[in-house]
Amino acid sequence: MRLTSFTDYGLRMLMRLASTPGRAYSTAELAEEFQLSRHHLSKIMQRLARGGFVETRRGGGGGAVLAYPATQIRLGAVIRLLEEDQPMVECLAPGSNSCTLDGRCKLKTRLRTAERAFLTELDRSTLADIALPQTQTT
Repeated sequence: MRLTSFTDYGLRMLMRLASTPGRAYSTAELAEEFQLSRHHLSKIMQRLARGGFVETRRGGGGGAVLAYPATQIRLGAVIRLLEEDQPMVECLAPGSNSCTLDGRCKLKTRLRTAERAFLTELDRSTLADIALPQTQTT
């Protein structure tokens, strides 16, 4: 399974937030660290906030913080959120299947099974398992 860059950067952002629990990171800070456009990073942050993984604060001292301790955030759940609307293959997308083999193909079932196994394995790990080493706050 290949993850989108959206998910890749979402995981990186969560890893950074987990490195210093309680410290708020601004989108500008994270965009600079990851050399990513602030606009793209904001979209990822909005999805993470909508999914309940981060809380965002406006104003001075604002930014994003984890909504829960890293030990309570399952990687499979994060990936499900960030990869929603991104099927592994076109025929797994609801409503947009143009595959001429549909109804006769035995691959689709195996891909769904593999995807479930992939996410189940990731559900065994938490954000704390992959968090960056804790950084010093200044």
